[in-house]
Amino acid sequence: MRFGILLDHQYAKGDDVRARLGELVELVQHVRDAGYDSVFGVHHYLSNLATPQPLPVLSRVLEHSGDMQVGTGILILPLGHPVHWAEEIATLDQMSGGRFVLGVGAGYREDEYASFGLDLKRRSSRMFEALEVMEKLWTGEEVNHEGAHFKLDGVRCSVLPYGRPRPEVWVGANGPLGIRRAARHGYSWLAPSNVKRNWAVGNLETHREESGPGWAALTRPIQRDLCLADSRAEAFALAGEYARRSYGSYVEYGMDYFETMWQDICDKALFFGTPEEITAKIHDFAAAGFDHFVFRVQWLGCPPEVSHGIVERFAKEVMPHFKEPAR
Repeated sequence: MRFGILLDHQYAKGDDVRARLGELVELVQHVRDAGYDSVFGVHHYLSNLATPQPLPVLSRVLEHSGDMQVGTGILILPLGHPVHWAEEIATLDQMSGGRFVLGVGAGYREDEYASFGLDLKRRSSRMFEALEVMEKLWTGEEVNHEGAHFKLDGVRCSVLPYGRPRPEVWVGANGPLGIRRAARHGYSWLAPSNVKRNWAVGNLETHREESGPGWAALTRPIQRDLCLADSRAEAFALAGEYARRSYGSYVEYGMDYFETMWQDICDKALFFGTPEEITAKIHDFAAAGFDHFVFRVQWLGCPPEVSHGIVERFAKEVMPHFKEPAR
């Protein structure tokens, strides 16, 4: 069982971004020293929040990450060109010594796609073709490709990933079609943070069925918001309002259910509670097949000491139930 932290580098407009990024480095150091397995960055353009881009952010924290995996959770792949992504990701994988995890998704925000002159309705097709092109480029061989979105004529990638044949790929998808397509390409499915348990478990089974014999070798990751305290009520008192602010920022993009169904999200999706309750939740999801939990412990306005406390308490009181002590 592996545990990671989602670095939520999204800040209020007007905030001191340089100072917040310094705090992010400190958080990565805490996560590393507490024995976690991974850290991930987030991605958006033209956001209503100040959102530093993930690849420079991950490059900044890389030297502080120890032997953890470092990756994107997720990168909105259709908004860029696969030649650009292939060389950027390969560079980071070289810098990390093969520890990079490429988490990708198709996105959903109309303003991002409109600004890039792209068709939002074709985002899934563009994403999977981009991955196809990137895999070809990462072979190091000459690439000739003519598809619905990209055309390459006899080119070679100038830098290849450290890990061969490619970095691990996780596809974030919110519907059965995308989940099945990820499975058929041999990619892991990254289950999103705000979905109910039965939905996540049912779609993981769909992914298993479509993946065939190779499924056992794939990572089965899921994202969740995490806060531990002496009671569930205390956990929400500690971080509930910050989490609600972060989810509330999505309402501007037409996702009203984060406001209208907030209590339902709290009850069914957030890992807020006592260490014993969180341990039981992880056992439940692990029994269904999930094996890499990526937790968000930062939200809008949340003080760093709250995030550090969550990281440390989980490592001391929950993690030992799932990991053998270091020798």
